[in-house]
Amino acid sequence: MKGKIILNLAISLDGYIATEKGEFGWIVGDGRNKLNTEEGHNFPKFLDRIDIVVMGHHCFLQGFANDFPAKRIFVATNESKEDEKNIHFIKGNIVNIIKGEQRKGNNIYLFGGSNVIDSFIKANVIDEYIIGIIPTILGKGIPLFLDNNPNILLELDKYEIEDGIPLLHYKKRKQAVL
Repeated sequence: MKGKIILNLAISLDGYIATEKGEFGWIVGDGRNKLNTEEGHNFPKFLDRIDIVVMGHHCFLQGFANDFPAKRIFVATNESKEDEKNIHFIKGNIVNIIKGEQRKGNNIYLFGGSNVIDSFIKANVIDEYIIGIIPTILGKGIPLFLDNNPNILLELDKYEIEDGIPLLHYKKRKQAVL
């Protein structure tokens, strides 16, 4: 059984995943629950279906691996490093390694950063995109989508709204809509 590669993250209304300095304290809703959907986004439930978390070296250095102590973590890096407990450092083509894990039936969570995510987008191997749109315009920062991406046709599978944050769940279209 093939697993899924899932991108789940938040972006500003103008498409940034972090400030230019990599800060993310702005990732909060507007505090209003008037439009909340019945089924809100349950992040712990999402993590229950995840086997592997993928992140870049900068995310690792910021301590995000500590948020996933029960998960196998793959860190994309340009350095040769020895693995630590549940953390595997990958120097080289992380997309091929993760596709191998996917073929073993593992569900993979693409956590960040943008360079790591970009390699998966360009390889067109992401099965689900879960995007939370934060009601903030940053004006500049680290974009989610870098240049020269392939044309990837998606369809909205479901949506949730929690604290003024729409969470949009997209999957690949089975066939193009004409």
